[in-house]
Amino acid sequence: MGVCGTGMASLAGMLKDSGYVVTGSDENVYPPMSGFLASCNIEINRGYGPENLSPQPDLVVVGNTIRRTNPEAQALIGLGIPYVSFPQALGHYFLADKTSLVVTGTHGKTTTSSMLATLLHKAGQTPGFMVGGLVQAFDRNYNLGSSPYFVVEGDEYDTAFFDKGPKFLHYQPHIAIVTSIEFDHADIYADLEAIKQSFSRLMVIMDQDGCVVACFDDPVVREVVSRAQCTVLSYGMDRGSEWTIKDLEVKPGGTYFDVIHKGMFYSTCKCPMPGKHNALNALSVIAVLDRIGLDKEAIIAGLSSFEGVRRRQEVRGVVNNITVIDDFAHHPTAVRETLAALKQAYGGHRLVAIFEPRTNSSRRQIFQKDYVLSFDQADLVIVREPVPLPNFPADQLFSSKQLASDLKEKGITAISFANTDDILNHLQTTLIPGDVVAILSNGGFDNIHTRLLDMLGK
Repeated sequence: MGVCGTGMASLAGMLKDSGYVVTGSDENVYPPMSGFLASCNIEINRGYGPENLSPQPDLVVVGNTIRRTNPEAQALIGLGIPYVSFPQALGHYFLADKTSLVVTGTHGKTTTSSMLATLLHKAGQTPGFMVGGLVQAFDRNYNLGSSPYFVVEGDEYDTAFFDKGPKFLHYQPHIAIVTSIEFDHADIYADLEAIKQSFSRLMVIMDQDGCVVACFDDPVVREVVSRAQCTVLSYGMDRGSEWTIKDLEVKPGGTYFDVIHKGMFYSTCKCPMPGKHNALNALSVIAVLDRIGLDKEAIIAGLSSFEGVRRRQEVRGVVNNITVIDDFAHHPTAVRETLAALKQAYGGHRLVAIFEPRTNSSRRQIFQKDYVLSFDQADLVIVREPVPLPNFPADQLFSSKQLASDLKEKGITAISFANTDDILNHLQTTLIPGDVVAILSNGGFDNIHTRLLDMLGK
């Protein structure tokens, strides 16, 4: 149920590849997931209802978009058919006999888990994985794998209507990376303390012979991982960490840095993705791979040839010397770090940031002031007015107009628009050769990337 979600569609594909007969239901059936499921010969029932449970399945996997009041969920409960959540199914069918490597944190989960899976593969240890983005080396976001390892992106979002705990508690972690812990997901977490409690629960269930690889640059991470009963390996820019970075330099083609392990030089590295945050993501992966005994030369070679992941600083095209980049950044910290990395990577070029507030948290006033500090590296900022959240008074909602005004007061050229068409019309008369356009959204943004490239090509 909810089969067209990115994770659910991938799970359906994995179960199909494992030999099960799989069907699905969803009310939002559209590309790319509808096409993917069709290629797997998985039948999709449009809409929800009791009829989708006939003939009666042996098991129903319930996505976290499904509410208890859903008519199909009501029929499911009434018929007494066994059901599980997506994380439960992933844990049972694909993690039980594997060494589970779980990547968690507010930021960097998809990039870091993609990097970990890719480097394992390049070192001859092709893992199973489930990641929240398309891993370029595989051109998919899941793999059954042939090695003892399974890499999974550990989301702190809630599991299902019958299980409001975070998904990562079901992933049986042997090694867990914790990149960062900040307040997010305001629709299910009241405050930072509630998020800390979820991560603390993860620390409690860690294998005692496993380990946590934690970014000690983040004081909240330091606090939370102190509750772990297993080994904790620290990493970060802080010289007090076990794994650290020295002489970091962002240049065209990637980020270059030296890795220091326990105070001793480990290796000079290149990460093809720009920015300090990506160097730290890479450092956490190096720490994990070193922990499981991979050869150092294989690790460094794999990192230098990492192909990246879709929608993470992904260059969608260059037309008339105007570069269009797609990035998933939406939290204020992610926006700030992404733009800082791009400004370094494309020094001397005008950086145009186009931002769509789309998440529950970003469409509320919670981060209104924080976003003012996120766009310092941009030369021009364009913000789309968000679709208002229902049942929230206007004074609790994010204002793109206010953000643009606040940025102007700081001396940053900024403007807000009501819709994507107006943004494109403005760009047609504003962009000049040499510009780098960073489009930041966790959604499709009305296909603005393709439309912009088409417009520039005319």
